[in-house]
Amino acid sequence: MDFESIDLPAIRNRGLSWTVIVSILFGLLTVYTVGWVVYNLYFHPLRKFPGPFEACATRIWYCRKLLSGNVSFEIGKVHEKYGDVVRIGPDELSFNDPAAWNDIYGYRTGKGECVKDPTFYNVTSSGKLSIIGADTKRHGELRRMMAHGYSDRALRDQLPVIKSYGDLFFSKLRELSKSGEPVDMVKWFNFLTFDVIGDLAFGESFNCLQNSRYHAWISVVFDNIKLSAYLRCTLYYPKIIRPLLKLLIPSHLTSHRSEHMKMTRDKALHRLDMKTDRIDLMSRLAAPGSGVSEGEFISNCGTVIVAGSDTTANLLAGVTHFLSQNKRCYDKLAQEIRLTFKSEDDITLEAVNSLQYLSACLSEALRRYPPTPAHLPRRTDMDDHLAGRSVPKNTTVSITHVVMYHSEKYFRRPYEFIPERWLDDPEFASDKKDAFQPFSFGPRACIGRNLAYIEMRLTIARLFWNFDFDCVPGHENWNMQNIYLGWQKVPLPIKLRARGVK
Repeated sequence: MDFESIDLPAIRNRGLSWTVIVSILFGLLTVYTVGWVVYNLYFHPLRKFPGPFEACATRIWYCRKLLSGNVSFEIGKVHEKYGDVVRIGPDELSFNDPAAWNDIYGYRTGKGECVKDPTFYNVTSSGKLSIIGADTKRHGELRRMMAHGYSDRALRDQLPVIKSYGDLFFSKLRELSKSGEPVDMVKWFNFLTFDVIGDLAFGESFNCLQNSRYHAWISVVFDNIKLSAYLRCTLYYPKIIRPLLKLLIPSHLTSHRSEHMKMTRDKALHRLDMKTDRIDLMSRLAAPGSGVSEGEFISNCGTVIVAGSDTTANLLAGVTHFLSQNKRCYDKLAQEIRLTFKSEDDITLEAVNSLQYLSACLSEALRRYPPTPAHLPRRTDMDDHLAGRSVPKNTTVSITHVVMYHSEKYFRRPYEFIPERWLDDPEFASDKKDAFQPFSFGPRACIGRNLAYIEMRLTIARLFWNFDFDCVPGHENWNMQNIYLGWQKVPLPIKLRARGVK
């Protein structure tokens, strides 16, 4: 039934009162809803897949969990109860099987890739013009242009820039540590990564470190992720009632989206007007004759800012938290770093790349606190075969990172922080390492992986060289946060003591 085709003025002209018209519409809506529920439960192509009754019948279960920030954890509970492939919406399946990484996110000969789910990606602030939301062909073209700025050679040329912000970061932390008061490391890691990405993408810092506060743009970025969740929920319902549903969205989220879009546009156009020979993350897209439209450039600027900063800050906060809670791991990493280097100047990229325990700690933090913990849905454009299951056309499919990485089927003692699992410890020989894909999988895997590792390794190595640090009681479960797309981070207070200061 298409409610948009109902001609209310024509009905009113027949002499019916508004009370009668509303009653008729309510009756039609009731019949439609009951019929829709019956179809979803007993006639839908996904009816044979298990899942919660409410999730199979309507979108209410999914939207309620999504807007509460608990959907990822609830999906984990559903997998524990029903198995590796479960129904989390009338037309949506969640997979908890490593084989699904390639089938859902990989490029398969003769089939291509599962397309991005438009209900998910079209409501993001970047939309389908960015490298994330673009179709397969355009994504490949944009990725090839952007790959030059993210290449190993290009990033090594940018090491002096990255180091300069690291110097300022640790100078600020040393000053703060003198007071003896805890330092919110979530805030300061975000200052660092936003300043770095601002310089590498736009040729100028956001001055978060210098001013010791968030830039106005950055302060609204986090709300945009939450707003996307609200907007997505409206798309699951008929168009005729979407305007009413949008009235339920908190007003500050919608106003922040407008601010975000304006600041993104201003920053992007400023970058286009810059005259520079420096090779940076946006150089190829900004070059004359690139074939990149103004809209595409603006959208990709927004993508680079969020994806290139917040995710790295997430991991830095995560590994700091877990190490502060695990003295054995903390002491082992401190020993590796402090015995390897004679001075802070010795902490170079080549040197930190050889630190095995540091790499293991970062991998374990990526598992316990993945930068993108939620599911990134795709949609089947044909009757398909995914991870050994027949899946019909037009089905939304995904893997939830935080669920797979905490499954006892794939990782022994999954809720413990044990870096040794990445160092061939025989106790963890049964771990399924192919289940671990923190930077996603396939042709759309994170293009900024190399940059993230450079920042993570250098920052943690220098943190241990400069400071001893302790957790603050009461924050043992800091990592248990709400999830929309990323983590809704809360402050992480850490007591810093400059090396040699008791």
